[in-house]
Amino acid sequence: MRENVLQRAVVILLVTLGCLYVTLIGWRAPRLDDFTSLDQIRKNLAANIKLGLDLKGGSYLVMQVMVDEALKKMTDDNAEKAKALLENIGITVKEAKSLSATQMAVTIADAGRSAEARDKILEDLGKSEWTSSLSGDTLTFTLVERVAQVYRQRAVEQAMLIIENRINAFGVAEPTLQRYGAEQNHQILLQLPGVDDPERVKKTLVLESNLELRPVDGTYRVYATLEEARSVIGGRTDVEALPLDEREEEVLDEDGHPLPQRKRQPQPDAPTQYLIVSKTPIIVGRDLRDAFASSGSVDGEGSYRIIFKLKDEAAKKFAEWTGQNIGKGLAIVLNGRIKSAPTIRGQIRDTGEITGNFTKTSAEDLALVLRSGALPARIVYLEERTVGPSLGADSIRQGVAASVAGLVFIMLFMVLYYRLSGLNAILSLILNLLMLVAVMVMLGAVLTLPGIAGVILTIGMAVDSNVLIFERIREELRAGKPVLNAVELGFDKAFVTILDTHVTTVVSSLILFVFGTGPIRGFAVTLLAGLLANIFTATFVSKTMFGYVLSRSERPATLSI
Repeated sequence: MRENVLQRAVVILLVTLGCLYVTLIGWRAPRLDDFTSLDQIRKNLAANIKLGLDLKGGSYLVMQVMVDEALKKMTDDNAEKAKALLENIGITVKEAKSLSATQMAVTIADAGRSAEARDKILEDLGKSEWTSSLSGDTLTFTLVERVAQVYRQRAVEQAMLIIENRINAFGVAEPTLQRYGAEQNHQILLQLPGVDDPERVKKTLVLESNLELRPVDGTYRVYATLEEARSVIGGRTDVEALPLDEREEEVLDEDGHPLPQRKRQPQPDAPTQYLIVSKTPIIVGRDLRDAFASSGSVDGEGSYRIIFKLKDEAAKKFAEWTGQNIGKGLAIVLNGRIKSAPTIRGQIRDTGEITGNFTKTSAEDLALVLRSGALPARIVYLEERTVGPSLGADSIRQGVAASVAGLVFIMLFMVLYYRLSGLNAILSLILNLLMLVAVMVMLGAVLTLPGIAGVILTIGMAVDSNVLIFERIREELRAGKPVLNAVELGFDKAFVTILDTHVTTVVSSLILFVFGTGPIRGFAVTLLAGLLANIFTATFVSKTMFGYVLSRSERPATLSI
């Protein structure tokens, strides 16, 4: 015990300094004010020790993904695709439409070719995923329920991924995002600690981002009513009329030469106008590489627009199309409305813009949504709760008060009952708490109210370990063993018991962490970190301090315990 006290002390010093550094500064290079400014130290602690919703305040949201809408969209696409497949092999299709989220019907002109049409469609859809039935000249295809459930779960998972991307863009510290309730309910739980503007976050989370760049059909003609546009379309199925928010107009001077284009934005009370565009987009939202908000003027003031950049493959496709269609119109369609419809003046490669009546905030939010991708289906809020920061402050104050009161009481008990050896336990306990906080900072874990309960339980476990060791030493001293031998045997015999109790509790904590929800996982994290730190402090640190005290005398006759 005496021989390696110096080496053990160096290890303890390095661990202590490392924990202090991580807790007070974090993972960056230190600055002078980190050590000289009390305000900076407080800011560092606030930034490094992340607080959960119950301590910091924020929003608690329960959302439901309308998964059948995603299935309905897929079925609509399949109906259009089935029509194209049959017409490619010479089978005339009277009608192809979805009947529900999981069922579609295809009516053909020649009932004698029904079997051929059925086989062709099933080959494309997947025979293991769809069933078919025939009634006269109409083929009905139904998605197998087992497969439908898989698609529903995929829609929820995709929605969670997109929501996570959008939340990360807001910079919310450690949000909790997880499935909620029974799996068939398709619900999501989201907790947002410390959100300054929850309404803005809520709106952005469910904002649609279905961006498409479509060719304007034929001449650049705007229609006053939807009925007028549809009468021009007639029986065509490759185009549709969409509401127009803004378009670029060509203005001629007195000599008939075109002037720089100007934009016309309808007044709020002006009637909606329509433009006929192709149903087949050239570029869709998933082709975007980046999107960001930009001011419409040089000085940074005025209306805002959204600049988007395309991925390499999409940029090549877009450059080829624009190069071949100079002088024609291009509609920028967002969520079923034409935001702008410029005339192509030259080949466009990988960059474009969306203009409109955007404020700085609305442009930034829309750019964020475009970057994160489109939701697979609509999301509705089922439950919302707001935790005020004052309630969180009360929880912190009461939790800290309980921890400090328990710590002070334990310190007094250890000193009164175990005398100077009690100081050994107190120093080990303080280092234990420091290591616990440092581990949480390193892992980026969030401290919650149940987490504070885990800290208090860790204090109790740490004291229990010291009590086991001290009582073993007392037993050896009462048996007449020399002080050095008594201390050595006390640690050796207590170690097995300490390891056994800690391993079983660590396993329980791991189970809570893996299968628990947010608050339970917070409790598990703090308890797990505290238990691992306690094994080090109770056996290694405490034994080193005993070794230092005993090394000051050749043959110590007594021990204050």
